[in-house]
Amino acid sequence: MSEKNRVLVLDFGGQYNLLIARRVRECGVYCEIKPNTASIEEIRQFNPAGIIFTGGPSTVYEEDAPRCAPEVFELGVPVLGICYGQQLMTVMHGGSCKAGEVREYGKAELLHNSSSQLFEGVRQQSICWMSHTISVDKLPDGFVVCAKTKDCPTAAIENPEKKLYGMQFHPEVMHTEQGALMLQNFLYKICGLGNEWTMAAYSQEAIADIRQKVGGGKVLLALSGGVDSSVAAALISKAVGSQLTCVFVDHGLLRKDEGDLVEQAMKDKFDMNIVRVNAQERFLEKLAGVTDPERKRKIIGEEFIRVFEEESKKIGAVDFLAQGTIYPDVVESGLGKSAVIKSHHNVGGLPDYVDFKEIIEPLRLLFKDEVRALGLELGLPEELVWRQPFPGPGLAVRIIGDITAEKISILQEADAIFRQEIAKAKLNREINQYFAVLTDMRSVGVMGDGRTYDYTVALRGVVTSDFMTADWARIPYDVLEKTSNRIVNEAPHINRVVYDITSKPPATIEWE
Repeated sequence: MSEKNRVLVLDFGGQYNLLIARRVRECGVYCEIKPNTASIEEIRQFNPAGIIFTGGPSTVYEEDAPRCAPEVFELGVPVLGICYGQQLMTVMHGGSCKAGEVREYGKAELLHNSSSQLFEGVRQQSICWMSHTISVDKLPDGFVVCAKTKDCPTAAIENPEKKLYGMQFHPEVMHTEQGALMLQNFLYKICGLGNEWTMAAYSQEAIADIRQKVGGGKVLLALSGGVDSSVAAALISKAVGSQLTCVFVDHGLLRKDEGDLVEQAMKDKFDMNIVRVNAQERFLEKLAGVTDPERKRKIIGEEFIRVFEEESKKIGAVDFLAQGTIYPDVVESGLGKSAVIKSHHNVGGLPDYVDFKEIIEPLRLLFKDEVRALGLELGLPEELVWRQPFPGPGLAVRIIGDITAEKISILQEADAIFRQEIAKAKLNREINQYFAVLTDMRSVGVMGDGRTYDYTVALRGVVTSDFMTADWARIPYDVLEKTSNRIVNEAPHINRVVYDITSKPPATIEWE
């Protein structure tokens, strides 16, 4: 990846800032998000070949409306302003905006000027996604309109001579039919960038960087069994081999056979030094009788730290503590700043009393899909890389009520059956998350010649692009039927299966 083959996303508080960056990365162009308050010196140091302004909730005429350094427009690189970004660009160049007569929100028909490079190859009429009350009223000198909708005559504007472009709509969301092509046009045709950002290239660079940074030092990593920590372990192992020690705290609340899968994959493929602590009994003792989900999370987080502390003391002083921090963690914890100590899967921070000198975060520039791609590049097995998202407290927050070894076993079996049937139906890449929940409800049933009084299992499946909102997955009835039949016949103490058809919002994806 060349130093100049990169784009800067300046964030003005938009809800789609991460999505814009993901879309740019999907085009094979490296980008980073920085706050709109970034200094011109910081921006020059980043040396972008193009800049994208995000949308935002502010009104451009508010007294404290966010702005950027005016020198941004003097860098000589193309700038694309999206929604608020377009309005800001307009005002900063002497134009004006005003509230529209009609608030435009949702899908709108876009009609573009085919002479604009921004819309090269895009159908002249297509659907875009609008979300605004204010739009450009008076164009700045040198700007022209290149697209409009029924209610927005300035849906897209441009000043090709200065390479300044604006869109009132959101090209990054899936509802804008050819938004990806519009972004490609900006990146490839206007910024002159190429498709260079790949996980193969990143892997080579990251391994070299880790090797140089660690030297002959020792690295300690808390291996949770999740995708992020597994890929981080694989990457560091490729770089420094036996200098890495992984402490795998198995709290006994993982999915069926998951602990064995992680341990075997790491040892077989990378000959990794793994200290596995099988601590189910210890965690169950702490969780006995606890039904409140927040208390469960806190107990598991605190106990995880205690176990990790005990094992790290046995290892002694290390030079580096490694974490599976990924880019959304960095952005959400403060743009441009490293996460101090990443929360262990939402259950509490790693201990600050582990004796180490520095933190290594080899995935801190990557999105989740890139982490998966990197895992495959490094040779991790597909079934490990493509595992379902899993909460840090594990099955403890998928068992409603108190936690017992018997309940864990029941849910592990039901959940495994559900995942097997989804995979058999080849739906495992179409449904973004799917799992089983053991409710605390018992009901009467009939099995054989006798009546039963056993648990109800709820199945949950959702489709989503960002996990901030989600729709329930329309799983075919025959797949649900097979899953239900297998669960009541193969998983003990279950006589009823229900399917959750609630979207997020109003529900969350997890039940607790």
